[in-house]
Amino acid sequence: MNALQKGKLGEDAAVALLQQHGYRIRHQNWRYKNLEVDIIADDGDILVFVEVKLRASHAYGMPYEFVDYKKQAKLTRAANQYIAANKYGGEIRFDVVSILYSEKDKTRNIRLIRDAFWPD
Repeated sequence: MNALQKGKLGEDAAVALLQQHGYRIRHQNWRYKNLEVDIIADDGDILVFVEVKLRASHAYGMPYEFVDYKKQAKLTRAANQYIAANKYGGEIRFDVVSILYSEKDKTRNIRLIRDAFWPD
């Protein structure tokens, strides 16, 4: 399975999880220039920007630990562009969906982290 296929697998699993939690998906892979948000969704009346992280091993850390300061800053810039373009004035939140996936036995450990970070 190549990286693109793994990414699609991870995002599909994340969408399913979010929908189970009552989120309404607005966009997948929303882009603005060099910025991208994996999933933009509504959780009730809160606009949520979701980063999906999939890893095959936790040897170097859990998937959510790869949403570092640099990635958070890019997500924040993308969110600001989306908010401005859509003239959104409500509450927002940043969530992370962390997925450990074993290709060998086709299992996955998936975790939703609400309010994963707040922009500086």
